[in-house]
Amino acid sequence: MKTWKHYGMITLSIFIVAVGVYFFKFPNNFCFGGVTGAAALVAKLCPLSAGDFTMAANLVLLVVAWLFVDRAFAISTAYASVLLSALLMLFEKIYPLSAPLSDEPTLDLLFAIALPAIGSALLFYMGASSGGTDVLAMVLKKYTNLKDIGIALFVSDLLMIVAACFVFDIKTALYSFVGLTVKSFLIDDIIQSITLCKSITIITTDPDAICHFITQDLNKSATVVEGWGAYTNAKKHVIFTTLTRRQADRLRVYIHEHSLDAFLSAASTNEVFGKGFSQV
Repeated sequence: MKTWKHYGMITLSIFIVAVGVYFFKFPNNFCFGGVTGAAALVAKLCPLSAGDFTMAANLVLLVVAWLFVDRAFAISTAYASVLLSALLMLFEKIYPLSAPLSDEPTLDLLFAIALPAIGSALLFYMGASSGGTDVLAMVLKKYTNLKDIGIALFVSDLLMIVAACFVFDIKTALYSFVGLTVKSFLIDDIIQSITLCKSITIITTDPDAICHFITQDLNKSATVVEGWGAYTNAKKHVIFTTLTRRQADRLRVYIHEHSLDAFLSAASTNEVFGKGFSQV
């Protein structure tokens, strides 16, 4: 079930990316994203279709993923990139486009940014990518001081903007630069929203009930230390734990429903390392 869920999420993410790329990015010649951005350039310069170029380039970069990132990432990325290429070629067959869907470039730009950004963020969270320069971004993130995947994507895709200046008009190049910048920061924001956790401190006189709920119902752990109230000098127990947002909400409801004597403080955090938490 875990494997089915993993690849099901990848499939959904790739479909979102493919819709954004084919229906909004390619028709407007926006070049703010990796291999699909290069595909728009190639399709303009030579008879090779964008879908065919995407397939060929992704095969090369999959070897890079296998050698320089890790096998699990490479396998998931292989599935994602092949599916992306297949969907792009399928869209070309069933719904060929000779012009943008609308006469509003700004509106198309919003969809060309938002849909691939959402899909890419989900892929990175699942330990995969859509292939292309996303692989180069992961290599940069792994072997340099670039800790945010969005910034790594910006660095790896900036060359496409420069190329767009020579192949297309300056208006298209400026749209592409705006798209790349917004997409890069949007991906980081989406990933941070997905991975957001709550670092929780609970001060209580009855730690057993709360710890039982955390360990048995939420399947998490906690650390308990003894303390005392500065004003009352009464003995207290301090519980430290880190939960997902949904688990933190369940814990708060549990304490409220059972009228437990507890003071709870929660702080948002994205930097969580350890068993039970995944990191991008």
